Parts: sequence; C-alpha cells; structure tokens
Amino acid sequence: MLRLTTGRVGSLLARRATAALTGGSARTASHGHEVSEAADMSQPMYWDRADIPLPDKPYKDVLTDADKSLKQKEKGPWGQLTKEEKIALYRLSFCQTFPEMKQKTAEWKTVIGGVFFFLGFTGLVVWWQRVYVYPPRPRTFEDEWQAQQIKRMLDMRVNPIQGFSNKWDYEKGQWK
Repeated sequence: MLRLTTGRVGSLLARRATAALTGGSARTASHGHEVSEAADMSQPMYWDRADIPLPDKPYKDVLTDADKSLKQKEKGPWGQLTKEEKIALYRLSFCQTFPEMKQKTAEWKTVIGGVFFFLGFTGLVVWWQRVYVYPPRPRTFEDEWQAQQIKRMLDMRVNPIQGFSNKWDYEKGQWK
C-alpha cells in the first residue's frame, strides 16, 4: 500500500517537473481545455439566507457614481431621503428582502412529478419482469391443488395426536 502511494507521488512530481521544464501552461496541463477560475472561499461572500440575516459583504461591491452619491446622502439625516432612495440603499446591501426569500416556490411540483415518474417507471419494470422474466406460477399454488393435498393428508392421517389430523372429525367429515 505504501509503495503504491509512493509511486503515485513520484509520478505526480515527475509530471510537475516535466511541465515546469517544458514551460507547460495551464492549457497543456488541462489537455487543451480552458481552465475555469476557482472561487476563493477564504474571501467573504454574499448569501441571501434567512438564517444568516447579515451577510459577510454587501450585495454590490462596485458602486456607480449614482450609488456613491446615494451613499454620501445616507450619511445625512434619513428623514430627507425619499422612499425610493431608501429602497435603493437597501438594495445596495441586500439582493432580496425577507418576504422575497421566504416566498413559496413551485419546486414541490417538480419533486412530486419526479417521484411519480420513477414510481411509474418502477411499476413498468416490475410488470415487464412478471410477464417476460419470471417463470409461470407453479400449479401447487392453485386452490384446487391445495384442497387435494389437504384431503390426501387427512386420508393418510398425518400427525393425528397433536398436528393437522387432530383437528379433523373423521366420523362427521368436518373440522372440529
């Protein structure tokens, strides 16, 4: 196990050294495909979540000139701001309001539809197996066969002390 791991590490280091010596870029290392830029998860991120009401950073990072003048106006008395300006200031910090976050979606319809689809598909597979895969039912499952088997066991007086024949009245021809 250790030798296998050491071999893999050695192979990885050899490939890295070869790529470094040949001047390999991200394009050659990715077999000719473009490499997408990874998100830096150590930086604060914006999330619209009801359980975390204050995200790590505001919704808009880059402000336009109108946004900057609105931010300057924010430092003054809020009574002088119009309703639209207050909403615009809110939208600089947050993308959605709490009612917008809690608004019901129609996703449950998709989930229920998927469940019914897979149940229907499973039913079709079971039906197909019953028709084309499984052998026919044995004749021993038929009521007529079982009645004949019970009559045979009674005629043979199978286990007459405590078993099956004990519960049969042979004189009257019926169950006790």
